[in-house]
This record gives sequence, C-alpha cells and structure tokens, in this order.
Amino acid sequence: MNQDNKQEMFPLVDEEGNIIGAATRGECHNGSKLLHPVVHLHVFNSRGELYLQKRPEWKDIQPGKWDTAVGGHVDLGESVEQALRREVREELGIVDFMPQQVMHYVFESARERELVFTYKTLYDGPVTPSDELDGGRFWRIEEIRANMGKGVFTPNFEGEVEKVLSYVSWDKKFPLKVGNH
Repeated sequence: MNQDNKQEMFPLVDEEGNIIGAATRGECHNGSKLLHPVVHLHVFNSRGELYLQKRPEWKDIQPGKWDTAVGGHVDLGESVEQALRREVREELGIVDFMPQQVMHYVFESARERELVFTYKTLYDGPVTPSDELDGGRFWRIEEIRANMGKGVFTPNFEGEVEKVLSYVSWDKKFPLKVGNH
C-alpha cells in the first residue's frame, strides 16, 4: 500500500456517536468537516514508556510525523471495538491485549473533524509494525515532553497525550489503572 483509498466508506456521526450517514475518505478529508469516528490506542510498556508510530510520507494527513501507537478509522458497518481490534492487529500485529477506554472527544483540523475514541493498554509483547507505518518505537515520557511543540508529533497526538497520561497510574501490581476523571 502506498496511498490511502479515497473511496473507502466511513460512517458519519453526530457528537454522541450516532450514525447519521456515510461518506468516502476523500469526502471526509477534503475540508468538508464531515464528522467521522476514529479509534486511538496508547500502548504503554511496564517501564512506563509509550509506543509511537511513525506515519509514512504517503499518508494524506500528517505525513512523516510521530503519532499515537494505533490510529484508524471506523469502517462503515463496524463497531468502535471491532475497529480498534482490527486496527491494532493490522498496524502492530498485536492480538492479545486488554484495552481500557479513556475518553472520547471531537478533534478538528483545517481538513477534517473526527470523533476520537481513545483507549490505553499495558503491553510487553512483540510489536510488528506493518507496511501501513514507517516503523515505531517506545518513547520515555520525558522524551515525548521534550519534543512537544517542535513539529515532531501530530497535533492530534500532542492534544491528547497529556489527557491520557492523567488517566494513567502505576502500582506494584500493574496494570495501568484508569484515574477518577
């Protein structure tokens, strides 16, 4: 794959996630601001590092930037959880993980509006980035914070990461725990 399929069909949703129509990827990403759902998974390891993917140069949105470990669109006819599991398998080769929902919110850029369903997980197994990505690696949280605002990360990731970190707490027993927010 070396380009996004602009004819891929996405559901259109209201801000509560109710399906109100459908449109192509091309229509959703052309500045129309048609609200469509996406999933994000933040993958932490037991050392407290966060896995980030590098977006390939051929992507139609934010090429070449570091981003959330997994990010993908919900396909027409697919539930949010089905999309999450599919995207994690396709992008990182991970099938055995326990996602915890953190939040959902509307993200808007100059080109699009997304209803983002954000999850986190603790995972210490093998990660096998697919050809949909330009690789990836675990980052220390301090390293992420030192690179914020420097054009290294996608704006979406920068707007989301501190919120996600506020939901993460560590204890001696693991796993990551959701805070009271």
